[in-house]
Amino acid sequence: MSRRSISWGVPAAAAVIAAALNAGCTQIASDSIPTASVGRTAFAQDTSGWSGQSGASGHPQMTADAIQNAAANFQRCIEGLYPAAARRGVSRATFDEQTRGLTPELKIMDLVDAQPEFTKSVWEYVDLLVSEDRIRRGREILAEHRAAFDVVERTYGVDRHILTAIWGIESKYSTMGGERPVVRSTATLACVGRRQDYFRNEFIAALELLERRDVRPEQLKGSWAGAFGPTQFMPTVYKNHAVDADGDGHRDMINSVPDMLASTSNFFRRNGWESGQSWGYEVVVPKNFNYLLADRLRQMTIAEWERLGIRRASDKPFPRPGDRAYLFVPAGSQGPGFLMLHNFRVIMRYNPAEAYALAIGHLADRLRGGDAFVQAWPRHERVLSLSERAEMQQLLARRGYDAGGADGRFGAKTRAAIRDYQAAAGLVPDGFATQTVLARLRGS
Repeated sequence: MSRRSISWGVPAAAAVIAAALNAGCTQIASDSIPTASVGRTAFAQDTSGWSGQSGASGHPQMTADAIQNAAANFQRCIEGLYPAAARRGVSRATFDEQTRGLTPELKIMDLVDAQPEFTKSVWEYVDLLVSEDRIRRGREILAEHRAAFDVVERTYGVDRHILTAIWGIESKYSTMGGERPVVRSTATLACVGRRQDYFRNEFIAALELLERRDVRPEQLKGSWAGAFGPTQFMPTVYKNHAVDADGDGHRDMINSVPDMLASTSNFFRRNGWESGQSWGYEVVVPKNFNYLLADRLRQMTIAEWERLGIRRASDKPFPRPGDRAYLFVPAGSQGPGFLMLHNFRVIMRYNPAEAYALAIGHLADRLRGGDAFVQAWPRHERVLSLSERAEMQQLLARRGYDAGGADGRFGAKTRAAIRDYQAAAGLVPDGFATQTVLARLRGS
């Protein structure tokens, strides 16, 4: 994701929680992987730090046996990637230098299925990321780098508060960038686990950055998923979107604030950022509302939503009633609603988790002086565990609902399936996955 996911890339104080905030935004189709024989370099397995347990997602490539078998085949897998790397300009010398003696870091397998965008409640996730400390430091950052923000905002039209929120959440303003070698992380994920096609492309892109000397090997350190730099770009995103804003001849997103801000702005502009538009609004949803309308695919103008009884939580008027939006109710009828505009979808191209995009938008609003959310979250509800989420998806599928798989990750398809089941069962069809819904599914 540039992610995310991501995403959703900041390992440090929050350990597994923050480690999962990678910016994996844009997946590019990988080259086919030949099955060439191997004999150039000796590899070994490194199982230190790995729990030895199967991943919580239940994916067949995340079972303990599959992980061990893939690790045993790591040498062959890596060597098989050279022809694809060569077609993209990576020399044999660079490939050998970066892969000589390389071993997979299997500890990463324990992190793949632990991303907080999917395993924590939305309110816990937002509480974690939109902290008073991040707000205070972000406002200092905006003042310290006002001149650089002026230039990139004028050039790219991307809101400086969004850029600062990305910087703050991804690396806590360059203080928590990650220390894992990107080549090793992406090589591990390219050959082990459930997203090998995606990470094969990222591994080769990391080698391309080294071949072209965009970054030095010692700089190429980041999250367990391979995101690096202050705004945690994935290698492919760095390759495709980084720019030299300070004119020194290098696309240096790691040490140059102008390059970093311009590159991040360039990503957003290329992905359709609309200058002058917000990301969305907290709204009050009226009682007896038809929650079947709360669907990412159902967009209406703000004025049309108002005619259905939706109003801003702040009681202020909507500034642009002609903007199109969809209704997002992450806690169903028990919590706040949000009207999400086009720019919210652009943030999701940076990390494809709605919880992440909501945290980015809310932190940006707080940085510009906005208030905290007005409405209360249902903090009394016990959040389903990842295994319970996967079970719910399986039970929905058995009853003919398309829940989008059974990996425990609740996206738009799962929420739609929950709504449809709730409607058929005589429950409020708000898409909120509670213990009550799971119990009904188990008993039905």
